[in-house]
Amino acid sequence: MAEVRPLLRDELLPPRRLERRHLISIADLTREDVERLLSLARAFGRSLEREVKKLPTLKGRTVVNLFFESSTRTSSSFELAAKRLSADVMSIKSSGSAVDKGESLKDTAITIGAYDPDVVVIRHPHIGAPHVVARWTKAHIVNAGDGTHQHPTQALLDLYTIDEELGGVSGVHVAIVGDVLHSRVARSNIQALALMGARVTVVGPPALIPRGIEALGCEVSYSIDTIRDADVVYVLRMQRERMLEGANYVPSLREYTARWGVTPGRLRPGQKVMHPGPMNRGVEIDAAVADAADALIERQVRSGLVVRMAVLYDLLTHGPVEVKVAEIEEVA
Repeated sequence: MAEVRPLLRDELLPPRRLERRHLISIADLTREDVERLLSLARAFGRSLEREVKKLPTLKGRTVVNLFFESSTRTSSSFELAAKRLSADVMSIKSSGSAVDKGESLKDTAITIGAYDPDVVVIRHPHIGAPHVVARWTKAHIVNAGDGTHQHPTQALLDLYTIDEELGGVSGVHVAIVGDVLHSRVARSNIQALALMGARVTVVGPPALIPRGIEALGCEVSYSIDTIRDADVVYVLRMQRERMLEGANYVPSLREYTARWGVTPGRLRPGQKVMHPGPMNRGVEIDAAVADAADALIERQVRSGLVVRMAVLYDLLTHGPVEVKVAEIEEVA
């Protein structure tokens, strides 16, 4: 993966006011928005049970996947989601592109904008990158992860997974364990779960829990024993690629595993376990936990497809959710 240079000052100007809707942060969504997206995802889930899974709903539309960081689950599910909806898809990675030659994100966005895409899905190592693309293109923007800031579609697919498995999200207690400090997934999930009425506790070493994170709507615990009280244990990996060089957040990975690793002995029977991937087996999660019947990790991947189909469809269509669901089921 090529090194991505910092964003320039003029790139970080506030996005111009556009009529087009974007999905950049969970904070941009209301509870009604989330319920609509989950309802659409359920409709797409039903449509994928048939033999021919491709739908014509976005035929003639163009989706650009612009990824400046390595990704398997997110990039592949966005690409497949767009293709299942019959959209034209163009996937661009920074390695081998003009970014290798020092091109700015602004100029990359202007170049992509010349193709007149309907949606640009962007993942970037720097906070604020989706706003840059929103400023310099006319496309709907979907944030597939920007630095340590937000990853809204991951939070939506996690809500969908919990809702399908437990029959609802409101009142569910979720413990998010691990490197919360460097995790965009944790921030988006805390906001999304709190918005939908769940109780959230973040658990981890003090150096890996951001100060003031309670303001997002969660509780804080520094004891791994806290996870036994939760309905869902959401495990985060150590984000070593985002850690400051030379900083000692934990004495060693071995000690982190010994004190904070999620093992069978630290769980009670029936607890559901989730992980956004990629997993570091034997570090933050024991292999026996990852492969257990109560692990929802594979289900999260399947949820990602229908949720991202719902996001793309929702951004490009209008009208009440009942009409949208009826349209999906009619073409299915």
